[in-house]
Amino acid sequence: MDFVLAYGYIFIVGVIMGSFFNVVGLRIPINESIIMPPSACPTCKHRLTPLELIPIISYMVQKGKCKQCRHKISAIYPLMEFITGVLFCFTFFRFGWRGETMIGLALISLFMIILVSDVKYMIIPDQVLAFFAILFVIGRLFIPIEPWWDTFAGAIVGFGLLYLIAVISNGGMGGGDIKLFALIGLVLGVKGVLIAFFASCLVGSVIGIGLRITGKAKKGQLIPFGPFIVIGTLSVYFFGELYLNLYLQLF
Repeated sequence: MDFVLAYGYIFIVGVIMGSFFNVVGLRIPINESIIMPPSACPTCKHRLTPLELIPIISYMVQKGKCKQCRHKISAIYPLMEFITGVLFCFTFFRFGWRGETMIGLALISLFMIILVSDVKYMIIPDQVLAFFAILFVIGRLFIPIEPWWDTFAGAIVGFGLLYLIAVISNGGMGGGDIKLFALIGLVLGVKGVLIAFFASCLVGSVIGIGLRITGKAKKGQLIPFGPFIVIGTLSVYFFGELYLNLYLQLF
């Protein structure tokens, strides 16, 4: 029972934070305050009441529509809240009550904000990256990976690799992606950031081909790389040993 209550609490915290990450991801790229104005329906500008701000539940009760104008509310809001809650729980399941859990929660927080901003605007805001860069540097000073210098070497490799690709492809890689991989390098180190890059490319290739086959993405249409980075990096962060063993078996 204590186990269920603990993870129930963690899930609720994650869901609430996911709601906040939605706001950050939608407002920061267009230079709006994350505090004011209060949340409102984007269609009729109806200011949301406290009951309408309850994550997931309010969406279900209102059947995915604004209470005032009945305009359809994007499912991205409850989806992001739910995913954040699940990932928060999985982080505690994976690492327990250890310092690495704090690093994991910070990484998930960054990624949830990026998912929203990159999908909506195809932007990864510098303000968000700078804030989390400070968190990761401080975090890795107290919760280092071995050897300790691997953190900073990983940041250099992550940035350098994506920058080199951007130069070779003549801008085929966005500046936000380049800076994001520097942060990923801080968290994962050299080996981890390289595996995360290849995992992200693999996920992007598979999903990109699928979108074009189904007609949901046209030829030449730009597809944000951020979501693929999130999926690839989190899979490496949580299951890095599995990736490494698979690589050694193949090669």
